Amino acid sequence: MEIIRIDENDNSGGSSDSKMVSKVISFDELVKAAIETFRSTFNAEPDIAACAPGRVNLIGEHVDYNDGFVLPMALPMVTVIVGKKNYTPSTCDVITCFQGVSEQKRAQFDSSNIAKGSPKWLNYVKGVMFHFGQPLPGFNAVIHSNVPVGGGLSSSAALEVATLTFLEQLTARKIEKTSDKALVCQKAEHTFANMPCGIMDQLISVCGQRNRALLIDCRNLSVQQIPFEAAGLAVLICNSGVKHELSSSQYPIRRKQCQQALQLMGLGSYREATEKHLDAMKDADEVLLRRARHVISEIKRTEAAAAALRAGNFEKMGKLMIESHTSLRDDFEVSCHELDILVEGTLGAPGVIGTRMTGGGFGGCTVTLLRKECMEAAVKEMDTIYSRKVGGKYRARFFLAEPADGARLINLDHYWR
Repeated sequence: MEIIRIDENDNSGGSSDSKMVSKVISFDELVKAAIETFRSTFNAEPDIAACAPGRVNLIGEHVDYNDGFVLPMALPMVTVIVGKKNYTPSTCDVITCFQGVSEQKRAQFDSSNIAKGSPKWLNYVKGVMFHFGQPLPGFNAVIHSNVPVGGGLSSSAALEVATLTFLEQLTARKIEKTSDKALVCQKAEHTFANMPCGIMDQLISVCGQRNRALLIDCRNLSVQQIPFEAAGLAVLICNSGVKHELSSSQYPIRRKQCQQALQLMGLGSYREATEKHLDAMKDADEVLLRRARHVISEIKRTEAAAAALRAGNFEKMGKLMIESHTSLRDDFEVSCHELDILVEGTLGAPGVIGTRMTGGGFGGCTVTLLRKECMEAAVKEMDTIYSRKVGGKYRARFFLAEPADGARLINLDHYWR
């Protein structure tokens, strides 16, 4: 078992004698590895470097495409892109160093004739380029990341937003509004990855802040930075090891069901809906009723969670997280056996305040709020229960995280030899 502290400056995860602590590639190591790959491949020095983070959603699941509120935080886990113009009219040569990619890791394409295809990871880059707009010069670039693929921590949005930040510097064309940046990246995922995602992942990756969660109003894309500094508390992310492969097929189904339920209630937006509106569905399909009940209750929970964080009421926050998981499991049916085992095992562990599945579901991660002094005891108990009940089929990995900054340029002067 291992706890990995995902921090740009300290990957020790705790005391050096802890057997539960191991290292993960750090921010500096990511950048250095990307630079070295660029040098060895292109026999040149990159002059642009950008990064964007993954995210964990504290509460507010499957409501971003239903005009709801969500409350994510940006992670220190990032995707890094380094590169430079290659002074061709439109030839782009892109490499990924990420070990989680099983397809070909280098590809060339024409920036004046962008089309989706193989490898799949490059479609996220191409999609952002397409919606960013012409003209786009030829360039060489190397991508590296420590955001797990398929873990529900939004590796796709991290890649999209890092690409956009890189393109802004490459072309000297700045997109001023943060919401417009997020919308470009969302369109890329819709059209080039065929995933009809909401706006949360891209928006938190653009404008996350250290020691802040972000309350996003997904109806008008307004944001509020919510202080999230809790002495003695920690955010623990547990990757179940189950890749959320079903989410790509089930996500459009859930989205359609939500809209069908909204129409049955005779409403134009879930922001107009209350529990009383569910009465109009008592004779409708039971599945649609449960989908709507989750959305309505989850929007209320998220607003209450933001208020709890502002007030420093972490016990209330924890209670809301547990209620959220129950709703996602029973009403929205996007959890899975392994995630439920983790949540149930976590609730019995020492020092745990609240826990829930996070992300699209059908695998991926849980997020837990707990007391720091109980960290190792809690993780040991969670790991033991999970290992016993899944029979060794999957291995849990634990990440200790704090709210981090969003997309930004990287000063390459720091990395010159």
